[in-house]
Amino acid sequence: MLNHKWMRAGAGVLMGATLAVSACSQQETEAPAEPVAQEAPETEMVMGFATRMIETNGITLRIAEAGPEDGELVVMVHGWPESWYSWRHQMRVVADAGYRVVAPDMRGFGKSDKPPEIEDYDIIDTTGDIVGLLDALGEETAIIVGHDWGAIVAWNSVLLHPERFEALYAMSVPYGGRAEQRPLERMQAAFGDNFYYILYHQEPGGVAEAEYDSNPRAILSRLYSFTGVPLNPPEHTDPKRGDTGWLPRLGEPQQLPDWLTQEDLDYFVSEFEEAGFRGGVNYYRNIDRNWELTENLDGATIEMPVGFVAGADDIVISGANEEQLRASMSRVATDLRDVTVIPDAGHWIQQEKAEEVNALLLEFLAGLEE
Repeated sequence: MLNHKWMRAGAGVLMGATLAVSACSQQETEAPAEPVAQEAPETEMVMGFATRMIETNGITLRIAEAGPEDGELVVMVHGWPESWYSWRHQMRVVADAGYRVVAPDMRGFGKSDKPPEIEDYDIIDTTGDIVGLLDALGEETAIIVGHDWGAIVAWNSVLLHPERFEALYAMSVPYGGRAEQRPLERMQAAFGDNFYYILYHQEPGGVAEAEYDSNPRAILSRLYSFTGVPLNPPEHTDPKRGDTGWLPRLGEPQQLPDWLTQEDLDYFVSEFEEAGFRGGVNYYRNIDRNWELTENLDGATIEMPVGFVAGADDIVISGANEEQLRASMSRVATDLRDVTVIPDAGHWIQQEKAEEVNALLLEFLAGLEE
């Protein structure tokens, strides 16, 4: 879901590639039982935010939190290769507006659990994590915000569990309905023998994560710098897959983009140095499985309020304008309230254009209360 000229042919493919609560019984006793003191969850301040570990859907996720506990819950879901920290600019602003904001490290990322099997990262598990998070926080419903893979998880969360969500705000990845064809078949037809990172992620033996794990700083700095900064020429320019991975095909940035400080990059790098890239890559390895698992969503619609924002230079939207995006998403979202394409912005929209995105998000949230 990243911006590069040789990825343009597959962008439309990616747009279509979608994407118990336990009951407790009490025994009656002659006298009420003494209340048991509950330990407060252990919190840790990380990059200025309170974080803690929380049990959900059979795994443990690290969450970052901001805002009043009695505020309406807003869950922010990050993508690849990112972290809860991708929402640093939104969390405080939304919290200051009175909302309870929670941003998890998704499974496979950061300090969250990293289940071993590829199938542990399918759309049923990842959306189940979000629903389980609501349960663990004692919330019946939430507003969900998602970017990149987080947007895919968010779209599917409201489709699979509509009773648990009040509204959806998606970033970068639109959704116009379940694809008619297996997503990987469409990508293979589009790229043939040429390199394409999503197909690279499907290769056996873990070659993709091995490459990224060998130099997290190199892959992250290159991916975060696709737009807006001068790049050195890539080492490898042959479009064929061959035996060359992704890093040599990406030009090294001559400087960091304005939206990314050295401290920001250092934090992202440290998280992937510890967690590795396998969990995140496994999301891609479930693209076809997700398509199979969501057959029941063919023709399904979303009745709750939906908003969308993307950067004009984000290859995921393939140059689509607001009118085209609205027409596509309106086939599914019956209450599509806002579609915005921000000029001079790429894929990392909530970080690149934080002020503009914050204003749009706050306007969307305020509209829910009218």
